[in-house]
Amino acid sequence: MISRIACALLASVAAMAATAPLAFGAPRIKDIADFEGVRENQLVGYGLVVGLAGTGDSLRNAPFTRQSLAAMLERLGVNASNGNLNTRNVAAVMVTSNLPAFAAQGSRIDVTVSALGDARSLAGGQLLATPLMGADQQVYAVAQGPLAIGGFSAGGASGSSVTRGVPTAGRIASGALVEKELTFDIANQRELRLALRNPDFTTAQRIAQAINQSLGGPSAGAVARATNPGAVVVARPQAFNGDMVGLIAQIESLEVSVDAPARIVIDETSGVIVMGENVRVSTVAIAQGNLTITVDEQPRVSQPAPLSQGETVVVPQSSVQVEETRGGLAMVEGGVHLRKLVDGLNALGVSPRDMISILQALKTAGAIQAEIEVM
Repeated sequence: MISRIACALLASVAAMAATAPLAFGAPRIKDIADFEGVRENQLVGYGLVVGLAGTGDSLRNAPFTRQSLAAMLERLGVNASNGNLNTRNVAAVMVTSNLPAFAAQGSRIDVTVSALGDARSLAGGQLLATPLMGADQQVYAVAQGPLAIGGFSAGGASGSSVTRGVPTAGRIASGALVEKELTFDIANQRELRLALRNPDFTTAQRIAQAINQSLGGPSAGAVARATNPGAVVVARPQAFNGDMVGLIAQIESLEVSVDAPARIVIDETSGVIVMGENVRVSTVAIAQGNLTITVDEQPRVSQPAPLSQGETVVVPQSSVQVEETRGGLAMVEGGVHLRKLVDGLNALGVSPRDMISILQALKTAGAIQAEIEVM
């Protein structure tokens, strides 16, 4: 009795999965699209790291570090223009960061620091105040603080050294203070524009349908429309006047099934093959075999007969062997799904590199309906 109930339960679950395949695992709109105007902005700056234990830039080989150090000392009231600066405790660095959308003045962001000269390591260094500028050459943040380095480098007097990771790059958690905000008045926007990260006609239409159904159904009219494969425009409904944040929160939580083209990505260097679920193959028979030819040279010494006044010579002797692994034809039915295609190829017992050749041959024969991209 229990086994019958269990079988009936499994059958009902299988039927539900067959009738509603999109109910499970569908991504949210916030995971497949971005709201136009709500994005990060890249910042970059040039600065100095001090406090290095002799692992900084060589001032003779890095003139920009010398000039920056002299200019900094001049601003602090130290006349170093005529001095002989010869220290390896300073390094010139590039500082990069991403300014989040709607970052308020006074908030902190993470920064990445990378050596610009011939410094061997930035371990133990302290970044001095460094302005971070955007593409418009305006200063939006100032970075400063001690570096956290993931790698290390050690060496001995004999010249041997050990390096692990990248000791010339590090991060400063919350190391930059936002000085200027990016103004974007989202509350007064009359419409929203969603940009798909992977443009597709079907996915864009599904997003528009999901938004229209969520915001009132057909009776409320269509507030969302797909203008092209990469954009969906949403007009602000009357119910969300002045509450654009609430509208975005409701839209981004909607689940939409993503449609993707049939594509096979091949990395010939590492032998990695990635196939999408929409890959289909026509009815085809595949045979695969390996031919191995081994040539073995075993030279022998030929001795002359006694009292023949001959010479001892080396006589080459070759042994040639041919080994062929014969594989029968494996039939792959047409119109099958990805699982059947993989099972058919695995039935041949081929390696990933042989499978790459088979997939390319199937594409040449016109038996596979997918786009093959070789990395």
